[in-house]
Amino acid sequence: MIKLAIDLGSSVTKIYKIGSGIVLAEASCVAVASGTNMVKAIGEEAKQLIGKTAEYTTIVFPVFEADIVNEQMASVMLSYFLKKINIGKGQAKRTEVLFSVPCGCDNALLDKYYRLAEACGIGLVHFVEVPFLSAFGQNLTLNESSPVFVVDIGGGSTNIAAFSLDGIIAGIGLNIGGGNIDSHIIDVVADSFNLKIGLLTSEKLKRTAASLYEADNESMVVNGRDITSGRPRSVAVSSGDIYECAKVFADKIAEYTSMVLAKLPAEVSASVWHSGIYLSGGGAKLIGLDDYLSRKLQMDVNLAEEPQMSVVLGGGRTVGNPDILETVRIDY
Repeated sequence: MIKLAIDLGSSVTKIYKIGSGIVLAEASCVAVASGTNMVKAIGEEAKQLIGKTAEYTTIVFPVFEADIVNEQMASVMLSYFLKKINIGKGQAKRTEVLFSVPCGCDNALLDKYYRLAEACGIGLVHFVEVPFLSAFGQNLTLNESSPVFVVDIGGGSTNIAAFSLDGIIAGIGLNIGGGNIDSHIIDVVADSFNLKIGLLTSEKLKRTAASLYEADNESMVVNGRDITSGRPRSVAVSSGDIYECAKVFADKIAEYTSMVLAKLPAEVSASVWHSGIYLSGGGAKLIGLDDYLSRKLQMDVNLAEEPQMSVVLGGGRTVGNPDILETVRIDY
């Protein structure tokens, strides 16, 4: 039987295949003809059209803030991704899939994932909450007596939890992620430079210059449209110009992390204090975030080696280990 782990992210969908490793990482978006469901492009091809399409093309994001908001386009997108890794309808029936789902997700969301799997013809489905998979993806030792604390920051959601193999002790799933920084950067550049930039430019600016080290002075030339004249124009945007965008986001993560820490029993709190916080997800790549959170929370913060891949790597290790899968999967 083919075994897959799928991390259906708001920004990027990743697939791990037992025996092959990570076989796909593509943007979670679909370009359709406006007013219809006629698909024009999927994945990276669709992402490159963001901000560049005429009025007759619409970019659809089937997953938003960890929720499947467009089930039809989600199934079209996932079927396309499965075909890209040579799993058609026939093979899908013989495929076992583990889906990563948000911490504390309700049955309504699990129902959506189950319908998605049915629409793609997938034979067997499991659900495991993100924090467990992040821990396994970072090769953390997990048992009943040694809790770990994970903060996983995706593009549209963040999962914060303390847990052991016995289950989640305290945790929360938030509908904020790295995409919030992109939106804030667009607003700041408009206010500070009178320049309208697009989502792809904002995302690149975040990766290049956004930093939580106040002394950083990286810069990037961005192209956009002058808000007053409507003409194309370029400006150099520095780390200092968008520092507040990074800080507001980091402070929000620190606030919710503190809330979860405050709910822990004394013995768990002591254990977490000793081991520190484990930071993962694509949003964790924000420059200086680990050090900023460490100072803010006054405890060690350990950044994953491959933060954006931790969850799908953990999914692969889990779906390939029946004993671990039986322990951490959600009964559905």
